[in-house]
Amino acid sequence: MNDFTDMLSKAKVMQEKMKELQDKIKKIEVEGEAGGNLVKVILTGDYEMKSIIISEEAKKESREVINDLIKAAYNNAKENLKKKSSEELSNLTGGIQLPFNIKPPF
Repeated sequence: MNDFTDMLSKAKVMQEKMKELQDKIKKIEVEGEAGGNLVKVILTGDYEMKSIIISEEAKKESREVINDLIKAAYNNAKENLKKKSSEELSNLTGGIQLPFNIKPPF
């Protein structure tokens, strides 16, 4: 019975660490860029777009090109955020690879 209590205690500690990690990740900001820095997008850890920076050079392009650059910069930022989130999760788990969106069963 002591092993079960110990296991529950460890699960509770892991749950608290996961909550701390989620809060930490929400505070992360990452940048994505497209077109050789013509457009930059900054995302927060919960995928909220904080800003879009369009260079003066990009503003000379057509609306369609600018839209494509914004989408590409957002996708780049999203990938950067996934990498950063995975790094943070890896630090918490001691290198064990778990998907960031894992939902513990407790």
